[in-house]
Amino acid sequence: MNYRLDQKGNSLSILGFGCMRFPMKMGKIDMESTERLVMTAIREGVNYFDTAYIYPGSEAALGEILEKNGVRDRVNIATKLPHYLIKSREDMEKKFTEELRRLRTDHVDYYLMHMLTDTATWDRLCALGIKEWLAEKLASGAIRQVGFSYHGNTEMFCKLVDVYDWNFCMIQYNYMDEHSQAGRRGLHYAHEKGLPVMIMEPLRGGKLVSHLPEEAKRIFAEYPVRHTPAGWAFRWLWNQPEVTVVLSGMNSDDMLRENIKTASSVQVGELSEREEKMLQDVVKAINSKMKVGCTGCGYCMPCPKNVDIPGTFAAYNRRFSEGKFWALVDYAICTTLRENVTTPANCIGCGKCEKHCPQHIEIRARLKDAQKELEVPIYRFFRKVAKKITKF
Repeated sequence: MNYRLDQKGNSLSILGFGCMRFPMKMGKIDMESTERLVMTAIREGVNYFDTAYIYPGSEAALGEILEKNGVRDRVNIATKLPHYLIKSREDMEKKFTEELRRLRTDHVDYYLMHMLTDTATWDRLCALGIKEWLAEKLASGAIRQVGFSYHGNTEMFCKLVDVYDWNFCMIQYNYMDEHSQAGRRGLHYAHEKGLPVMIMEPLRGGKLVSHLPEEAKRIFAEYPVRHTPAGWAFRWLWNQPEVTVVLSGMNSDDMLRENIKTASSVQVGELSEREEKMLQDVVKAINSKMKVGCTGCGYCMPCPKNVDIPGTFAAYNRRFSEGKFWALVDYAICTTLRENVTTPANCIGCGKCEKHCPQHIEIRARLKDAQKELEVPIYRFFRKVAKKITKF
């Protein structure tokens, strides 16, 4: 297993275990299979395990396994504060105490603000006393390092990096999202600020393995160097020294073994120019299924009416390349789970964005198309529920 250092000089396995997708059986976490996978991962050198308050049963399952096998001191636990459920400082304490109980531990090694969406949301938490609360937990050792996870555009990510003295951060990043979400620019910005960067969705929820178009499959199959699609995706990430840990929701023995093998052999800078070009060809094959030629460059931003243009187009494209579910999840995150709503409905048609778009996209028209496609009844229902829960 290869390792990279965090901000405090601790060695972290470059392969992290994402605990959102533990094996299931009869609607519940299959504890026998999960324990086997977790313990195999630990024996092979994986020492970073990522869970969250809202992952059903995940924290409790991980805590039970670590305690049963006496291996808590061999791993780093990362979990998350569900800030969207927080209305007071007392709520912070209540949720954190519950997490410690579930995890059967007295401290969390890496604690994240879960899906921190914008600076306004952080300001709301500051007004509730989050900085003072975190300072107390850091001083007592109950929390060892503080970070945030993020889905959204590059500009807002860079702003969030600067609002607090973070120890690390986590972003969605893969060869398809090189210039969307926080993107390569966000990755480098965080790295330059001294933040280790943890990566989620390296395979876009498995879509870069199980839902590739035929042309992309052909490119991989005909390339003389043979790796699986997953292997190529991980190697692309670990080729970059700015990447600290890549999470994988490993719910099968085969997946675990393959990822460990890759993580034990890969080296920074090992991909050749030809291999980089091959992956760019794969991206083109996938993008051929997309509706809008948006690269996520962000030149159209900021919108004077706060429309998240790159985020909307990324979700719209995902709708046609990968299906409805994850597209709607992305769209909800980038438009609704924020202090200030960023939907295309805000657009007043000023055209400022189109003047700066290097792809010459008819942004105003395409935003209307995206809104019509994505703001379906289930999205509107989710938006109403989210507003009631968060009171944003």
